[in-house]
Amino acid sequence: MNDEFSDYGLWWLVAINSLVFIVFAFSFFRPKSPRDWRSFGAFSAFLIALFTEMYGFPLTIYLLSGWLTSRFPGVDWYAHDSGHLLEMMFGWSGNPHAGPFHALSSVFIFGGFILLMLAWRVLYRAQRAQTVAMTGPYALVRHPQYAAFILIMFGFLLQWPTLLTLLMFPILVFMYVRLARREEREALAAPGEEYRRYMNRTPAFFPTFRNVFRLAVITSFVLALPAFVGYLAFSETSPGVDTASYGDESNSVGASALMGKDMERARAQADGLQRQMRDLNGTADTAFRRDLVLAHLDALRQLNKSMHEMNSKMIADVDKGKIVSDTGLKQRLELDTEVMNMQIEMLTAQTGAADKRRTDASTSGTDAQR
Repeated sequence: MNDEFSDYGLWWLVAINSLVFIVFAFSFFRPKSPRDWRSFGAFSAFLIALFTEMYGFPLTIYLLSGWLTSRFPGVDWYAHDSGHLLEMMFGWSGNPHAGPFHALSSVFIFGGFILLMLAWRVLYRAQRAQTVAMTGPYALVRHPQYAAFILIMFGFLLQWPTLLTLLMFPILVFMYVRLARREEREALAAPGEEYRRYMNRTPAFFPTFRNVFRLAVITSFVLALPAFVGYLAFSETSPGVDTASYGDESNSVGASALMGKDMERARAQADGLQRQMRDLNGTADTAFRRDLVLAHLDALRQLNKSMHEMNSKMIADVDKGKIVSDTGLKQRLELDTEVMNMQIEMLTAQTGAADKRRTDASTSGTDAQR
């Protein structure tokens, strides 16, 4: 795989993640009939398609790269973290794993698996006793297992939306609703009125408001601790940044906290613009080169200004002794500033040359008409 997709091509992660989630879901769904296997197979296909784009090949990013680049300039869309499209498109500047959509997706995913686990236990005991499952999750909705699959898929869509999974999701929801109705017709055809009474008092997929409130309280307590731990783990660290601290050890903080979210966002924008410039050097279409340079020059200039301000403040803090850093921090900040200056100069010269050629061509055309 070429440098453009260097953050992908991790097919071993595709296999491991798909296998882990599929096996975990299988252990609590236990398909038996051909109908069960079809529903579980469709869910498995959804997971494989998701992890293929998450770690293998970013098909959605590739197909939408033109629109994403023009709509959100300065973002390195082929970096792995940029696959969290909702965080990137709504301007989340921090670690996407600590973003609001990722956090919400974790609630749906883990909540769905917990619901699947609890529902299986109730259903297993009911099948052994040859009775209707009506306790636990089945007291809230009639089809908690199908509802769990829908919750899990919706959670993954919030975390890592792709064109293929967006297309599959409504199809799978329709399939689960149809399967649920077929199972109910078979249950109603059996002797006795027990299931009919159960249907009359229990909703199919969406619990009543009172049960929703009760379930939300329980879920919040179950998920509060792991969510809080995950937030601390992802929000307090930033890979690839040297640690630094104020002179007073009691105020020790990470360099990423000193630089702030703006510096992290600026770095991602710089990486994206550098990638676009490498693509620019590989095309022989001079008109396309000129248009691409003009489209991103203003963004690069603004980025350069922001980098100057942040780097200058950091360098001044190092000089004043406010920051006790490793030896190379100041040199790296100065180097970043110099690199940004050179990029601006090169782009300005290239744009000026392109404009001059365009003006000369226009003038030559006018003279020819005369």
